[in-house]
Amino acid sequence: MQEVPQAASETVEAVDGVHLTRLAVGEAMSVQHFHIEGGAVVPEHDHPHEQVGFVVHGTATFEVDGEEYVIGPGDSYVIPGDEPHRVENRTDEPVSGIDVFSPPRTDADWRD
Repeated sequence: MQEVPQAASETVEAVDGVHLTRLAVGEAMSVQHFHIEGGAVVPEHDHPHEQVGFVVHGTATFEVDGEEYVIGPGDSYVIPGDEPHRVENRTDEPVSGIDVFSPPRTDADWRD
């Protein structure tokens, strides 16, 4: 087992108001915490990783393949690898949650 203490996790601001913290990284998957401030937007992007997530607090609007999905506390989602998507926090409350990527993302900054 590999323990990853919270103090060992670095948070980056990927874009204005979007904070990502890489947590545990294994051979087949990785875990990332996200915090999206009110009004912040993650621009459309894609990556080869399948992304499975869970919203703990707040409400985020995902746009995938031209369709919008409003994801709130307790909701989870799956975004296939290579699927272009964007996320927007259209509220004043922050959104936070967890993403799991497979294969693992080794850099918390989604732009890389």
